[in-house]
Amino acid sequence: MRFRAVQAVLVGTSLAATHVSGTETFLLSDRCPPGFETTEANLCQLRTLYDFYDSPPQHAGVRANLPPQRALYSPQQMDLGRLLFFDPLLSGDRSLSCASCHQPDKGFADGRGKSLGARQDDDRRLTLPRGAATLWNVSFLPRLMWDGRAESLEEQAALPLFSDLEMANSPAQLEQDLRASPVYMRLFRQAFDAEPDTANTARALAAFQSRLVSVNSRYDRYAHGDATAMSAKEISGYNVFRGFVARCSQCHVPPLFTDGELAVIGAPPSSSFEADRGAGELSGDPFLTGAFRVPTLRNLARTGPYFHAGQFQDLAAVVSFYNDTRGHAAPAGLDLKLHWHIHMTDGPKLSPRDEQDIVAFLGTLVDESFAPEIPERVPSGLPVKLEIEE
Repeated sequence: MRFRAVQAVLVGTSLAATHVSGTETFLLSDRCPPGFETTEANLCQLRTLYDFYDSPPQHAGVRANLPPQRALYSPQQMDLGRLLFFDPLLSGDRSLSCASCHQPDKGFADGRGKSLGARQDDDRRLTLPRGAATLWNVSFLPRLMWDGRAESLEEQAALPLFSDLEMANSPAQLEQDLRASPVYMRLFRQAFDAEPDTANTARALAAFQSRLVSVNSRYDRYAHGDATAMSAKEISGYNVFRGFVARCSQCHVPPLFTDGELAVIGAPPSSSFEADRGAGELSGDPFLTGAFRVPTLRNLARTGPYFHAGQFQDLAAVVSFYNDTRGHAAPAGLDLKLHWHIHMTDGPKLSPRDEQDIVAFLGTLVDESFAPEIPERVPSGLPVKLEIEE
């Protein structure tokens, strides 16, 4: 088996756009993105230095291996998904794209505590009860969305498309709009050997998200043996992070820095909405009341504010929350079964220096070397917008 080192070298472009006789022609790439190897079946297989390690699931050690990605896709499907991701044609009123809430320069989140959604009758946008979670490394996760309601990238991609609160489209309108585009008709045939439909639209978006892999940070260099990749303060923070007192790594398991599970931590309520029951809204299990998916810490410095509704503005406040008395900020009126990793003792367990060192360590998890190229144009001809117009 042939391996490649994963230090990203972006070469060329994944999609070419040219003008021929005044008409714009889009060409899908037949090459996998950096960090991926093309298999004999024309699928993109991720190759990283973590492939060399062997460890049991949820090992959390420095040289633990990555779990396999949930599915593999062709380079053409990934490239088509990239165009769709940035195209406002996918929203009901053509004013939102997936990238409006998952902005590349904000860690594929949107920099808001609570995201904006569809326009109301008075032309104002709805404010949603939760924020947009990062899409980095989502292809490894067993469940998606803050409350874990989606079990695949395809299911996750379709949920906001057809939500009246978010992109407010319908399957019929989406298929009609895509099939009205000669460019999309050609590109879907190239990627799927089929005309555009909702299933392959979701599959293309899933394919694009599967290339959003972040495993080349300074922490990763340290894990692979470069002792100079992190400073003494950052190494101290890492040791506190994985130590028995803080126990951060028991939920934020390296190398993904999440275990992908649902956890009840007693997060404070949002100031604008009633207490959010999280996964408890979808289940009668009392242990899921107030449960949310454990987020990855990868590229955390880009994705603030933090928690499911932006309750904390900076990482220092997040670390301080975990270092305080168990359940001290939990919403009143909810019977929460707090995760057993949350300490039972009152008051801080870590020193102020320990807290600062953890924040310093979290800064080593930034890696956007595999970030995709943002298209200047999309097949619909609509403008590529990376922020929501309120």
